[in-house]
Amino acid sequence: MKASRIAAVGAVAGVAVLTLSAPAFAHVSVQPEGEAAKGGYAVVNFKVPNERDNASTTKLEVTFPTDHPLASVMPQPIDGWDIKVTKSKLDKPLEMHGKKIDEAVTKVTWTADDDAGIGPGFFQKFPVSVGTLPEKADELVFKALQTYSNKEVVRWIEVPQEGQEEPDFPAPVLTLAEASADGHSHGASDGGAEDAKSDENAENAENAAAETTAAADSGDAGGTDTTARVLGIVGIVVGAAGVAYGVLAGRRRADA
Repeated sequence: MKASRIAAVGAVAGVAVLTLSAPAFAHVSVQPEGEAAKGGYAVVNFKVPNERDNASTTKLEVTFPTDHPLASVMPQPIDGWDIKVTKSKLDKPLEMHGKKIDEAVTKVTWTADDDAGIGPGFFQKFPVSVGTLPEKADELVFKALQTYSNKEVVRWIEVPQEGQEEPDFPAPVLTLAEASADGHSHGASDGGAEDAKSDENAENAENAAAETTAAADSGDAGGTDTTARVLGIVGIVVGAAGVAYGVLAGRRRADA
C-alpha cells in the first residue's frame, strides 16, 4: 500500500508540475515605460517573442486605433530593421496646439533587413513615442501581425473581453492611467511640457532599444517559455519514476 501511494503521489506531482509550468504561449504585447496617462505622451514598447524553433520573426505590422487616433507617433530607429509609417485621412480632424490635423498614423511596419530578425529563443522590443493619449478611454487596442522567415503569419487581432478567458491570439492592449493630480499630463494644451516630455521619451526609447537581448539572459518571455518546458519535462520524469517504483514494489510483494 505504501509503495502504491508513493507511485500515485509521484504521478500526480508530475502532472501538476507540467500543468503549472505550461502557461499560455507568450504573445505580442504592448507596455508603457512608466505609465501611459490619459491626455499625455508616453513611450510604449511592442514586445515580440519568437515562438518558433525553426524560424525567425522577420516582420511586425501594428495597426493603430482609428476610434482614438494619435496625432503623434514616432518609432525609435532599430539597427537591422526598416521602419515604415503609414498615415491615413481622418473622418474627424484632430486639434493639437490650435491646429487641425486631418491625418494620423494608422500602421507601423518593422521589417528585418535579412532573415536573421528575431531568432528562436529571443525577443525584441519596438519602442514608439505616442501622444496625445485620449482622455475618455481606458485602453487602446493595437492589432498586430507577426511574420516568420518561413512565411507563416500569426495574427494577434482578437480583442480580449472583460469577464471572458483570454483568446488564443489576443491583440496587444495598452491600459491608460488617470492623469496626475497636479494636472501635468503633458497634453496638447501645454506646449512646453510636451517638448520636455518628448525629449525624455526619446531618451527612454533609446534606452529601451538598447535593452533588447536574449530572453534566456533576461528571464523574460523566451526565458519563461524555456523554463516552463524544462520544468514540464522534469515533472514527467518524476511522475514516471513514481509509477515505476510502485509497479516494481507491487511485483516484489507478489513474489514474496
